[in-house]
Amino acid sequence: MVLRRVPIIVAVATAALLSTGAAVAPTLSTTTIATHEAPAAVPDDAQAAAPQAVSPQAVTPVEANGQLSVCGVRLCNEQGKQVQLRGMSTHGTQWYSQCVDDTSLDTLAYDWNADVMRISTYVQEDGYETDPARFTALVNQYIDMLSERGLYAIVDWHMLDPGDPNFNLERAKTFFTAVAERNNGRNNIIYEVANEPNGVSWQTIKSYHEQIVPVVRAKDPDAVILLGTRAWSSLGVSDGASESEVVNNPVNASNVMYTFHFYAASHGQEYLDALSRAADRIPMFITEFGTQDYAGEGANDFAMAQRYLDLAAQKKISWTNWNFSDDHRSGAVFTEGTCGSGSYGTDRLKEAGGWIRDQIRTPDDF
Repeated sequence: MVLRRVPIIVAVATAALLSTGAAVAPTLSTTTIATHEAPAAVPDDAQAAAPQAVSPQAVTPVEANGQLSVCGVRLCNEQGKQVQLRGMSTHGTQWYSQCVDDTSLDTLAYDWNADVMRISTYVQEDGYETDPARFTALVNQYIDMLSERGLYAIVDWHMLDPGDPNFNLERAKTFFTAVAERNNGRNNIIYEVANEPNGVSWQTIKSYHEQIVPVVRAKDPDAVILLGTRAWSSLGVSDGASESEVVNNPVNASNVMYTFHFYAASHGQEYLDALSRAADRIPMFITEFGTQDYAGEGANDFAMAQRYLDLAAQKKISWTNWNFSDDHRSGAVFTEGTCGSGSYGTDRLKEAGGWIRDQIRTPDDF
């Protein structure tokens, strides 16, 4: 086991000031530790009130694991050890870029102890197609920020409507060529080349993957690539199919994984069983899930979500939760008005935010 990053916040105040009883804001400084033993727990209400003054421990997820690769049906680090990454997905960056700043990422890295963030670049819906240069630059900016904190970055090509990924094939080639060429010296980039294909056959989706994977490989030959599956990345289950169509007809490429999305209040036992069976046959990565319904709204079903995450822990399936924003929906982790406020403490978390923070803070054993 490597050292996890544990922030220590030290308040410094002179004895004279304390003796006066004056309301004086303490001066904050930070330090790091180099021990396997974590400091005494700080109550959540104290953490909520504390400024986000944090500093990384010596070993970050990327320092511990290096270049990831697919070994058999699992994700492995550069030592060949099976690993599970846990983290968050941004909301669409055309809407919620203000939620990804230095303070929020410090919170994600050093308080939540996340391993990975998924950068969701919508293609349509006022996204990439409206200004390719701007959105490509934004992805690169976020990659730089995540790299500074030792986190992995998933570059998500968030195609959704239209559901045929081939509609955006040329745009995807341009985007992934630019991002992979600019970042090919990094060892922390993962590429998700089609968010949620829908309304088309697996053979059509497979054809897209087999055209776009070589584009990434030409610029970044070692990176893991994540491949969307049919029916909103449900392995076809939402269209009445099963995982067998992918298992029996996989993409002709190496070092790839297949994506699965679930929303606990909408996707029950049938979906969980398909994921479990698939994970024994092909490499799987849960790049998006929520504890609510499929729209990220409504009541939370934490019991069903926990069953999914228990399976993911058992089978070393990595995951990112939807989403790291202050959207009004119950699936956004922060309360409205949080982003840009400078404070991302536990007092700003919705119910789902508190739950997922606890899940992320329970680390894998790498």
